[in-house]
Amino acid sequence: MTRTIAGWKLPPAERDQLLERFEPRYPDLVADHVTLRFGTAEDTPLPAAHAGEIVGEVDDGAGVQALVVRIGGTTDRGDGSHYHITWSLGPGREAKESNDVLAATKWQRVHPPIAIALAPARWTV
Repeated sequence: MTRTIAGWKLPPAERDQLLERFEPRYPDLVADHVTLRFGTAEDTPLPAAHAGEIVGEVDDGAGVQALVVRIGGTTDRGDGSHYHITWSLGPGREAKESNDVLAATKWQRVHPPIAIALAPARWTV
């Protein structure tokens, strides 16, 4: 059985608008999704929400930049981590490291929050 990731893809128009606001600090631009759950089955239901808000930004200064996303009134993903978009990465860094950076680093609030559209999706890595 193939294991997948369930979450949301960031529509290209939303990505383009956010790129005007948040300059990537590292050379590897990711900026394409918000994970709800990883390691899901192909028949796991997709999330129902179609929108979110950018409410924060974090940069560890060593190659991981991410945007914190609020969905359904919370940033809490339910597994101890935050909803986020890995924005940019430095050499040798991986998108999954955003979870560790968010756990260890105080993120800066974005005020006012920025409303974004999100497209429920499933994908494999």
